[in-house]
Order: sequence, then structure tokens, then C-alpha cells
Amino acid sequence: MIATPIQQKDIATQVDFLPLQGTDYVEFYVGNAKQAAHFYKTAFGFQSLAYAGPETGVKDKVSYVIRQNKLTFVLTTPLRTGNEIADHIYKHGDGVKFLSLKVEDATDAWEQTTQRGGKSFMEPTTLKDANGEVVISGIHTYGETVHLFIERKNYNGIFMPGFVAWKSAYNPTNTGLQYVDHCVGNVGWNQMNPWVKFYEDVMGFKNILSFDDKDISTEYSALMSKVMSNGNGYVKFPINEPAEGKKKSQVEEYLDFYNGEGVQHVAIATKNIIETVTELQKRGIEFLKIPASYYETVLDRVGEIDEDLKPLSELGILIDRDEEGYLLQIFTKPLEDRPTLFFEIIQRKGAKSFGKGNFKALFEALEKEQDLRGNL
Repeated sequence: MIATPIQQKDIATQVDFLPLQGTDYVEFYVGNAKQAAHFYKTAFGFQSLAYAGPETGVKDKVSYVIRQNKLTFVLTTPLRTGNEIADHIYKHGDGVKFLSLKVEDATDAWEQTTQRGGKSFMEPTTLKDANGEVVISGIHTYGETVHLFIERKNYNGIFMPGFVAWKSAYNPTNTGLQYVDHCVGNVGWNQMNPWVKFYEDVMGFKNILSFDDKDISTEYSALMSKVMSNGNGYVKFPINEPAEGKKKSQVEEYLDFYNGEGVQHVAIATKNIIETVTELQKRGIEFLKIPASYYETVLDRVGEIDEDLKPLSELGILIDRDEEGYLLQIFTKPLEDRPTLFFEIIQRKGAKSFGKGNFKALFEALEKEQDLRGNL
């Protein structure tokens, strides 16, 4: 018997028991949220959106919400010591705490994932105000990172209950950042496969790409990585672990300075990487330096591209191709004094991959920075 289109749709829905609509927001625990918000507005072109703190009835912390196109960051700081947020910052420095995912039904998302072995962080909780309601639930993932499930279909407010609009006279122009393309987690020795299994079993993700220490290695160091994707491809979480090498890999350096597993970088999409990176550099964002020799042969490897190679080489933008197209990508230096969190800026021209052909050039650039810090 051949399934009708409606039955086929039902089957597809049953297979993806955790249908995700994309990233809702990324929340950072930081030492000074007011200053961090100013930095992200100035350097990256975010706009003020919402605020919660003592003035809104929140006595133990403050949170600033900033937005650019479909990209939303929340920056949260504790007001006192001796609490989970303060302890997190003391241990890890500024870093990502919540990777929040947009769902149709946060209660069902929590039930589906906890039934499959996910450790609950927050049972389904309904927040209400005059603009409607938001339902939030959550589960733990690697390190102290948490996935929140955000259901906001019945909410019309600025961000969520408990927040007020944050009006500011200072609103720099945006830099063309669009949305979260993917978020990469660094985990400890021999922990990649257990976390791959977590995403498969608990969240219904699939391993769509794998890189071993032959793919990602230099003369001195190596790592392994697997890319996990949800059913519709809206959410992708590559997971890295260290591999044996002559010297310390970038993942080991991260684990040392972050004091554990966590989010290594957030990759942010742009529609015009040349314009975006040019503007970010003007605003003081520093990027990894790629050797000029990379550009001498890159077009032999990737073939014809729409862009002129000269501005790409001047900015240090990397190019790679897969069966479906090509991509342009570049990586910032760490955004904190600890060599932990950084950002990737990426423009996809059809490609669905992650720049495998650039790994060697990128890792050699990272090793130069590690060597300057004395951590290689």
C-alpha cells in the first residue's frame, strides 16, 4: 500500500520527535553585562532590545537582550557572589550557558528528551504577562551547557515575560549578521562519541559529517569532530575532542582555560562576508591571520567563485567547496582574555559542509596564536 501525501507527512513528523524551528537565542554568563552589551553593540552591530534586573523585580541578576536580524544574544551577570551564575563565571570566565531552541511545544520537547535519557534542567514553566505567555523547559548537555526549549507562539511582547523594552540613544548600524549557522562544542578526551550518542538518542539528531585526526591535523596537533544535525537541518552542533599530537591542540587549550567542556564558537551567517568582515575590522574585531600562500592555490582547489580573490585574501577569508556549492568563512581571535570563546563568520553559496579543505590553514593559524600565548 502506497502512503498518501498526508500519511507521508505524518510519518515524517513521527520520525522527528523533536521538531526544532531554529535557534531562539544564545545566552552568555558574563562578568559585566552592561559593558558586554556595549561591546557587542559597538563591535558587532547589535541593537538594544530588552532588559531585566532590579528595576523590573529581578533582584539577583541583570540581563541585557540584544538583536541583529534573526540573531539574539542575552548577556547575564549576577549581582552578588555565592550563586550558580557567579560560580560559573569564576570557573569558566565569560561563556555560553544556554543554547536556546525554538519549538512549537516546550512541554512535549521536555517530555520527549527526558524520556529518552536527557537530564532535566527545567521542567516546563509558563511565564505570563499582559502580552501573553512563553513556555520554557530545558535539559543539560556537555559541561555546564544547557539546551532550553522556548515556546513563544502565544506571546506578542518584546522578548519574554519579566523583560521590558530597552531603549537606547546609542544604536550603531548593523554589520550584516543574520542568524546562528551552527554552534561548536569542545568535549574532553574520548567524550565525542558519547555526546554524539546523546544527540542521536535524546534529541533525534543525525551525524551528518565526521572528521578524524587525519582530516584535522598539523605537524604539531590534531583533533576529531562530528557534526550533529536535527531533522530539518535548522540546528547543527559540531562536537570536537582532542587527538594525540606532538603538542597541545586548540581543544586542549580551550579545556584547560575554560576548566571543562563548553561552547567553543558560535558561527554566524552573513549574506555578504566581505562587507561584514570589512566593517567588523573597522570596529576593532581581530581575526586569525591566514598565510598569503593559501591564496596562491585556493582556486585550483575550489574552482570558480563569484567574488574577486583580492579582497578575500586581504581580509583573510577562507574558501571551500562541496558537491552543492561553496562557502566563505573566517574566524575571530578569542573574544575574552582567556583563549576560549570565538566567533566564525560564514557565507554559504550553496555549500552545506564546514570547510574541511580549510582545516590545515586554519589550524596552523590557531597554532601561531597558541604559541604566542605559550600554550602550544
